[in-house]
Amino acid sequence: MELIGRAIEIELLQEALTSDKSELVAVYGRRRVGKTFLIREALKKELVFQYSGLYMGTLEEHMNIFAQTLSHLRNGMWDLPVPKNWFEAFRQLEMVLKQLRTKKKKVIFLDELPWMATHKSRFLTAFTHFWNQFASARKDIMIIICGSAASWMINKVVKDKGGLHNRITKTIRLEPFNLHETELFFKKKKIILDRYKITQLYMVMDGIPHYLDQVRNGESAVQAIDRLFFSEQGFLRQEYHQLFASLFDDSEKHRKVIELLSQKKQGMSREELIEKIGIFSGGGISKILEELMESGFISRSIPFGKTLKDSIFKLTDNYTAFYHKYVAGSKIGSNKNWEKIAQSASWYSWSGLAFENLCMRHIQQVKKALRIDGIKTEAATWHHKGNEEMQGAQIDMLIHRADGIINICEIKYSETPFTITKNYANEIRMKMASFRHFTKVKNTLFPTIIAPYGLNENIYSRGFIQNVIDIEQLFEVV
Repeated sequence: MELIGRAIEIELLQEALTSDKSELVAVYGRRRVGKTFLIREALKKELVFQYSGLYMGTLEEHMNIFAQTLSHLRNGMWDLPVPKNWFEAFRQLEMVLKQLRTKKKKVIFLDELPWMATHKSRFLTAFTHFWNQFASARKDIMIIICGSAASWMINKVVKDKGGLHNRITKTIRLEPFNLHETELFFKKKKIILDRYKITQLYMVMDGIPHYLDQVRNGESAVQAIDRLFFSEQGFLRQEYHQLFASLFDDSEKHRKVIELLSQKKQGMSREELIEKIGIFSGGGISKILEELMESGFISRSIPFGKTLKDSIFKLTDNYTAFYHKYVAGSKIGSNKNWEKIAQSASWYSWSGLAFENLCMRHIQQVKKALRIDGIKTEAATWHHKGNEEMQGAQIDMLIHRADGIINICEIKYSETPFTITKNYANEIRMKMASFRHFTKVKNTLFPTIIAPYGLNENIYSRGFIQNVIDIEQLFEVV
């Protein structure tokens, strides 16, 4: 499989490869997002040494595998003993690199770095010494450090206040595929699905390449979801149990936060989470939330007109949300297979949330469809409980524009063009009135519909709805 998309990331890697100095590049992103594949494919001609950390591996196991890997690089030129620690391991790597006569930049790829830094191994100290004393003093070394434990990579490497402080020359956070890249991926695999079916798969797999790679030729979206989530050996049924344990040392706490957020569509504040969980200190929950955000499971939004302390945390990883809604606790072989669930009222209700998450992830495509991609904007949500003067309301997404317009976006998931009824038109008007009343904004408000098949225009939408966005526009390249 050749690389799909990743143009910006490839450009950054090529810049590092062709620079006139040694480079230390940090790549991170959630499990299964394609970090290793990107680096191997983009730099396969220049890679001279690659080592991957062992999950739950001991120092002795790491040293043995490191020595075996290094033996391929030295190609039998001389015998080296198995190193006793990481200081010896990096000294041996230094010796071998000095023997390489190529004038091209030598690329060293250290994958799953957090797994190398076992307790009392002093890996980071040894690696920092290797970079500061050897690699950075040359011009022909490019080291790529990579890890799925995004929070560990951020705190221990990218934002390190010790020996690696300001040593990272480039940072790449690898995101899941967008809809356009997902479509390209399926085309390369010769999987024929229309954009609505691709959108359905995206709403439960969230653009994670390795998950999408499990879809088979000749399989419908319903069949793929049924096999991967609801069969006894379903890959995406089993994946959940490994996902958090491989990313976080104390994953039970992270899973508890995810479980709570999966039950609240509108999200929760930090204080609400502390109250519900009860056992965490304020500092403890802050760390967990930061780790979940950096790993791509949740997102923080600041409601319109509020400040950072009013942040709302939402579960925006659709795979995790889908698992909690339909898979957790379900029995294998029950009559509740996906084909039946997909026709239920429950699915149509939940899919609205999944489609909303999808639209937020494709905010650049939304802005392009509105022809405001060149205007400074800020996307937000808004809700108010209301009072005796005005009833409350909730707005899925609003886009506050520097040109004096605010798009009030209604996100609706449906299998046909969405129809505005008289009652629904009045509901939108009431939302806008409530928003204007409580925020006191003077901006012009543009009611905007985002729906897979757009809008079925009628007397209630004509002259009222100002913008309509469909999935064709969400598949656009930006």
